[in-house]
Amino acid sequence: MNEDKSKRDSIQMSMKGCRTNNGFVQNEDIPEQEPGSRDTPQPNAVSIPATDEPHPKALRPYAGMPKEVLFQFSGQARYRVPREILFWLTVVSVLLLIGATIVIIAISPKCLDWWQAGPMYQIYPRSFKDSDKDGNGDLKGIQEKLDYIASLHVKTIWISSFYKSSLKDFRYGIEDFQEIDPVFGTMKDFENLVAAIHDKGLKLIIDFIPNHTSDKHPWFQSSRTRSGKYTDYYIWHNCTHENGVTIPPNNWLSVYGNSSWHFDEVRKQCYFHQFLKEQPDLNFRNPAVQEEIKEIIQFWLSKGVDGFSFDAVKFLLEAKDLRNEIQVNTSQIPDTVTHYSELYHDFTTTQVGMHDIVRDFRQTMDQYSREPGRYRFMGTEASAESIERTMMYYGLPFIQEADFPFNNYFATLDSLSGHTVYEVIISWMENMPEGKWPNWMTGGPEATRLTSRLGNQYINAMNMLLFTLPGTPITYYGEEIGMRDISITNFNKSYNTNTLLSKSPMQWDNSSNAGFSEGNHTWLPTNSDYLTVNVEVQKTEPSSALRLYQDLSLLHARELLLNRGWFCLLSVDSNFVVYTRELDGIDKVFIVILNFGESSTLLNLQEIISGLPTKLRIRLSTNSASKGSEVDTQAISLEKGEGLILEHSMTTLHHHQAALRDRCFVSNRACYSSTLDILYTLC
Repeated sequence: MNEDKSKRDSIQMSMKGCRTNNGFVQNEDIPEQEPGSRDTPQPNAVSIPATDEPHPKALRPYAGMPKEVLFQFSGQARYRVPREILFWLTVVSVLLLIGATIVIIAISPKCLDWWQAGPMYQIYPRSFKDSDKDGNGDLKGIQEKLDYIASLHVKTIWISSFYKSSLKDFRYGIEDFQEIDPVFGTMKDFENLVAAIHDKGLKLIIDFIPNHTSDKHPWFQSSRTRSGKYTDYYIWHNCTHENGVTIPPNNWLSVYGNSSWHFDEVRKQCYFHQFLKEQPDLNFRNPAVQEEIKEIIQFWLSKGVDGFSFDAVKFLLEAKDLRNEIQVNTSQIPDTVTHYSELYHDFTTTQVGMHDIVRDFRQTMDQYSREPGRYRFMGTEASAESIERTMMYYGLPFIQEADFPFNNYFATLDSLSGHTVYEVIISWMENMPEGKWPNWMTGGPEATRLTSRLGNQYINAMNMLLFTLPGTPITYYGEEIGMRDISITNFNKSYNTNTLLSKSPMQWDNSSNAGFSEGNHTWLPTNSDYLTVNVEVQKTEPSSALRLYQDLSLLHARELLLNRGWFCLLSVDSNFVVYTRELDGIDKVFIVILNFGESSTLLNLQEIISGLPTKLRIRLSTNSASKGSEVDTQAISLEKGEGLILEHSMTTLHHHQAALRDRCFVSNRACYSSTLDILYTLC
């Protein structure tokens, strides 16, 4: 019996000695239970095998507590209430953040896309830079000059046609839509150029001429022999051809004059050509032709091209019944009507269904626009169209077509005044569909250069106009330095010299061939003024056209007033155009004054804008010496072709004034919050 008692005491001591030391709480600090109370249940106690249970009031939280003990404390008010408060604060905060995000997204205007955010720079590739000394500009030459293009603060490079071609008129007559003409390089050169352009953060758009091909194109050669599906790829019609004289099916004329029908000796029919006889029109009433063109679009988009300028789209369709077009002068003898301008072209341009074809092109491009940041731009050439027909290229309210038709109205002005500039601006802005984006260009490959048309006194004022109007400014290469047309007296090739004068080599410096080529000759002569009108000289001259162009482009990129703000036309006369750029939420206004008159003039700005201070600061001027100085607003003196951008603070903006509402325009309404540094639409 004593032996059994001894064993029990030994087991009890052993169990006491093996009690777990939880964390930093010493074993001896845990009170021992009285003998005999071991089997007595304790209120609110948790039974833990092989341990003596203390009363919970005697316990304190300690590291490593088992979950059963932890649950005792977690239910107490001092622990539960803060936990629940934090939980609900977190829930409310998340909901508020989600709600705020939704509201900001809902009230924020659409971000400007890349084709809206900065200028476009159009390059005629044969005349920009020669890299291989053969006298012709090429794709590698463009790549060599990307740093210069980037220094202009442009966003987009627009390259004119470089497809394999006979270059009959230096743009059209394409023999293969999926090949680079050897004059410009190889497909590898093109791929390298695209990569280099994108590495600079720039975008690339290219010309595309879907209306016609070269008569050397494989499609046409197959169509002449009625081979398979190509039989009706072009517009063929029976005609009379005897003794070398062709009697065409109707009186339709080519853009270049004379009949637009030409007899083909192989097929023994006449084919239709809106341009040269070497450029037969494709038959877009044939669905197979439309599919071929879509495949070409996809080919170049897959090469990384960011968009297209679609040329000559108004010529895509002709009337089916081949009716004669109406003469402008009905008394003129029909056989003497040979010039394009002598007919109304109601049956050969802008036919019903033409816009449907262009929208199909748009849908094809949209398939490549789904990737964020890779929107594909579509522009259309709409020269010689009425303003109403031009606006149709924007599309319908719910059916997108072109992002914009190219606005070449300034490029066709032969004389300048405040009134002519006003008419171009107001006709576009008043007719443009709501929410669409404008653009402005002063030159191009088919237009006489600005300096040759209007005089070099206006180059700076016109560039200031481009960058301070709402929308996308578009510059033809060389306009930033004031290049002018060349004179050609004895060009030894059978080309229309009128199409060449604005395509002379880019003037880079005063070295041989103006730095365009290191070869012994150039495909066109350089202009005789290249010693002083060139990039290298103007880079170092504070008063040069190039330096002003760079300042204007930088100002356009940095100022919300210029790239998002309202445009309010305040005053126009034979000399001056005065307008403002302003934005709700910004109390700063830019006042732009441009003198397109024939002489220097005084302007009292206080008579136009009430409440002006007597002095205003000049933000930019075509006269570099005036930049940063002040003008007397009662007597502003501007020389011929001079322009000013004045900075003024005002609380009541002009577009809120009832008298000016009909003369204020904005593409996408937005307001600025300086507190949150965001744009919003609930103005």
